[in-house]
Amino acid sequence: MSELGGVEIVVAKPDEEIERQPTEMPVIRTIAMPTDTNPAGDIFGGWLMSQMDLAAGTVAMRRARGRCVTIAVDGMSFLKPVFVGDEVSLYAHIVKTGRTSMQIAVEAWRRRREEDDGQRVTKAVFTFVAIGVDYRPVPLPAA
Repeated sequence: MSELGGVEIVVAKPDEEIERQPTEMPVIRTIAMPTDTNPAGDIFGGWLMSQMDLAAGTVAMRRARGRCVTIAVDGMSFLKPVFVGDEVSLYAHIVKTGRTSMQIAVEAWRRRREEDDGQRVTKAVFTFVAIGVDYRPVPLPAA
């Protein structure tokens, strides 16, 4: 932190990431419930991952205009815990497409019921493949 003409300037270190909650509408918004907890009483990472897969799948199906399957999850990072009662918002967007596949970045953000600001809690890239009725890959339609 430094001061310039009476104005306080905060300089972020290169390794610090400034978190800004996405401004677009979330693909999914849900509430973490007691049934979503692990034996220690914390929200189960598998529940959060399944919510992320649902969000990515929604984006994938919209782009493919049909059925898609998850074939990979890369870079899954659990950054902060989610607690019972938290509102969980999932944001997803396509980062890359191939002939039959697409990579979708997903972020999960939590917001305590009594607070206004959210915190990013999880992020990952999901890879989906569009499939036909025979369960074999099909080309993505023109965008």
